[in-house]
Amino acid sequence: MKFTEKLFRRLVPAYQITVLTGAGISAESGIPTFRDKDGLWNKHDVQKLATHQALQNDPELFWEFYKWRRDILKNVKPNLGHYAIVDLESRYEGFTLITQNVDNLHWEAGNKRVLELHGNIKRTRCDSCQYVLNADEEQTIKTLSIPRCPKCNELLRPDVVLFGESLPKKALADAQEAAATCELFFSIGTSALVEPAASLPYIAKANGAYIVEINIDRTPLSDHADEVLIGKAGEILPQIVMILERFQK
Repeated sequence: MKFTEKLFRRLVPAYQITVLTGAGISAESGIPTFRDKDGLWNKHDVQKLATHQALQNDPELFWEFYKWRRDILKNVKPNLGHYAIVDLESRYEGFTLITQNVDNLHWEAGNKRVLELHGNIKRTRCDSCQYVLNADEEQTIKTLSIPRCPKCNELLRPDVVLFGESLPKKALADAQEAAATCELFFSIGTSALVEPAASLPYIAKANGAYIVEINIDRTPLSDHADEVLIGKAGEILPQIVMILERFQK
């Protein structure tokens, strides 16, 4: 992979770096989609199942689906792309990682500053009082077909944004601020189609940031990015970190 000299002229002295990740980086860890051929959930409309209405109307089916999703993540590990982002975080005081993924892999890799736009499937919270379960309580609900809140006895739910729900206001506001104030913005493994995350690189560019896209295919962002790197994040990011380390020495 060839990189421009300009990328490292901007990257080496930078203070504020913002990274946005999407499903592409998780796919490299082997996370399957809902719609794998002959998949368990092919007979269901996921956009109707992963909703607040489904939680209220058929909580047992809703939780069966999300327990299945949690089960398939048990053996999934962060890949080299995730670890390279951890390395980037260690090098920049003003580093922000924004993710559209709910799989917890950035935390497992070792990132400490993560804005989760769509929540985290491994957390559970109350649909009513918003109480977030601790580790011991998470163990307790694993065998329950319809888990309920230990505080108020209302329905529990995975701490994720369901179809039809708005993104968490603080996470989105913090993400927009990070985009507006960064010197370089990396868009990694995202289709650049899903709003409001799709607007973040444009906010960064409007404020003078250098935009780097890493994806296996071109996207609507490609024509606006300063650097487009076609390929896997798990291959490209470690190379960037390796070259950056040489410059910073």
